[in-house]
Amino acid sequence: MARVLSVALLDGALAERMYRLFARYYGGSSQAMFLEDLQAKDYCLLLENDRNQLCGFTTLAVSEHQVEGKRLRSLFSGDTIIHHEYWGSQALPQAWCQLAGSIKSQAPELPLYWFLIVKGHRTYRYLKLFSRTYYPAPGWSTPAPQQRIMDFLARDRFGKCYDPERGVIRFPQSRGYLRPEWVALDRAHKNKPEVAFFLEKNPGHGRGDELVCLTELDEKNLKRQALQAFLGGQRI
Repeated sequence: MARVLSVALLDGALAERMYRLFARYYGGSSQAMFLEDLQAKDYCLLLENDRNQLCGFTTLAVSEHQVEGKRLRSLFSGDTIIHHEYWGSQALPQAWCQLAGSIKSQAPELPLYWFLIVKGHRTYRYLKLFSRTYYPAPGWSTPAPQQRIMDFLARDRFGKCYDPERGVIRFPQSRGYLRPEWVALDRAHKNKPEVAFFLEKNPGHGRGDELVCLTELDEKNLKRQALQAFLGGQRI
């Protein structure tokens, strides 16, 4: 099961468990760096099994911006990890969509965008799972209005670490990279168009480079399962 928790309510023991799970899969980081990033978020979503063991989590921050004179809100995803024994579980994605719906209901008149930076193909593939249209994506170019939003959000949060020509965030010192034992792709994954596209767009993912991605969290743009959870969150 998955549950939402305000980062302000996290205790030290739970944050420690989150870091231990993160460090099992990611190198190039530290507990201090992890906790600093965590404290900059508003919510965390926790995936737990029936023994209340932590099996995964994701964090997110909600912000309001003005881009070219238009107000919008962004939902920025931070560290995300799911224990490999629970890969394929939809509990965390469903809870995330429900939370996104709740956040949308706070200001329904404003566009809400999911601003995501990605250093692994598994996370990138959530965009296709949730959305009809997302950027960047194989098969079409990013329209200029969406590209300007991506550029603004990336520069606003990451400054000179953002390379707009390549569309990636590259840190002077790694803030985390997937450990080699978890990077290996089987042939079926390599043949997926979205995986091949991700590897082409972000060749530095192995050292922690992050691909800047964007999709609008809107009823017309969400696929069926994501939409059901999103609408459910709006009614809470």
